[in-house]
Amino acid sequence: MRATGLSSVAWTKSSHSNATGNCVELAELPGGRVAMRNSRDPQGPVLIYTRDEIAAFVAGARGGDFDFFIG
Repeated sequence: MRATGLSSVAWTKSSHSNATGNCVELAELPGGRVAMRNSRDPQGPVLIYTRDEIAAFVAGARGGDFDFFIG
């Protein structure tokens, strides 16, 4: 799906994001799903997840599961 198909949703990003626009943005969708996009390409592709999938990702990020990506 492309973000252009989700023009009515409210996109949010972390308050820790910098002003350069290199951020992950999330939007709540009907039915409890969550959309994710890259703020550098706001009209580009969107990934759709369940709340449980997003919760698992956030827990993994907080728990260090992805630290090997940054050294």
